[in-house]
Amino acid sequence: MSVSVAHPFLSDRITALEESQTIAMAKRGRELAAQGHDVINLSFGEPDFETPVHIREAAKKAIDEGWSHYPPVPGYPELRKAVSDKFKNENRLTYTPEQIVVSTGAKQSIANVLMCMVNPGDEVVILGPYWVSYLELVKLCEGVPVLVSGSVEEGFKPSAQAIEQAITPKTKLIMYSAPSNPAGAVFTEAEMAALAAMLQNYPTIYVLADEIYEHILFEGKHQSIGSFPGMLARTITVNGLSKAFAMTGYRLGYMGAPLEIAKACDKMQGQITSGANSIAQRAAITALTTSLAPTEEMSRRFKMRRDACVAALRQIPDLKVYEPNAAFYLFPDVSAYFGKKTPSGQVIENSMDLAMYILMSYYVSLVPGEAFGDANCIRFSFAADDAALVTAMERFAQALASLA
Repeated sequence: MSVSVAHPFLSDRITALEESQTIAMAKRGRELAAQGHDVINLSFGEPDFETPVHIREAAKKAIDEGWSHYPPVPGYPELRKAVSDKFKNENRLTYTPEQIVVSTGAKQSIANVLMCMVNPGDEVVILGPYWVSYLELVKLCEGVPVLVSGSVEEGFKPSAQAIEQAITPKTKLIMYSAPSNPAGAVFTEAEMAALAAMLQNYPTIYVLADEIYEHILFEGKHQSIGSFPGMLARTITVNGLSKAFAMTGYRLGYMGAPLEIAKACDKMQGQITSGANSIAQRAAITALTTSLAPTEEMSRRFKMRRDACVAALRQIPDLKVYEPNAAFYLFPDVSAYFGKKTPSGQVIENSMDLAMYILMSYYVSLVPGEAFGDANCIRFSFAADDAALVTAMERFAQALASLA
């Protein structure tokens, strides 16, 4: 892609990079709200709950105790030990503390891995629908993203057979989120075992597993692919504090990886950000070594919202509604409304058109499915106040009913 004529001083790298659609839609929603409109923002993937009190107290204590100097690049030893223990106790993954790297959010952990592993032309198989940043991060590393998607009828989970068909001699990595964003899909033990078994035929391919939503789980059991026979030595497991502990602003993520990959990510991070925020790290130690009761209560309330929103969406004609087993998103198939016209005569060609129409006319901010690799869908976050969700569902139904 050529450099923009209007900005010849910018690199090809940045001009080729797409803006995050979740951030873009949230920005447009804020602009409308600043103009005085009653905008309900369901575009951002952020718990609307406060960080548990005992974790906030740990952060305050860290400030008072003077944890204000540069931390080690891969994280404080106590935190890396806590992450190692968490992986062992909760996920049956044996990563030593030396195999743990703490970063400024799980997004940086993913970026570190891709920058350290992907050479120009390497193929990265991305399971879709996928989180918005996966595709662009692979491209930023000059890799080639190869998309394998599961449809709404398949529960948004591609089969091991479909994934295998996408593998070529250039495949370096397979990456996915599970539980998934945007669909809230959860791989069963049998599905994960089938993927692990298939990968035994491709011993040079690594797996990057993003497990950030593991504790926002309504049904089933979370499965880490690294816990299956033969997989730990080539699995990079990424997680963080944002979702499970409502700590998005703390910007704290972590990864467990084969030792050489962990060392490489330590080296890469040392040249970009160095160690993650010292106060956030001290708070994270408390989060990972104390009761999950606040997280479980948050998950219970998310499940109640899911149930209410799914019931509301299923009252709308022609929607295909998948009931998520995890996370806090809904990802209905809205393709039946493509080709219809708004009252002003605009034709709704795709989910971007639909999302913009709903935002500009009904003041509900959603994210078009194109951002996640499924152009037939649209993403709602139900991490919002209960009353706001009721109103948002009503406005969404009204918006669709207005199309002819």
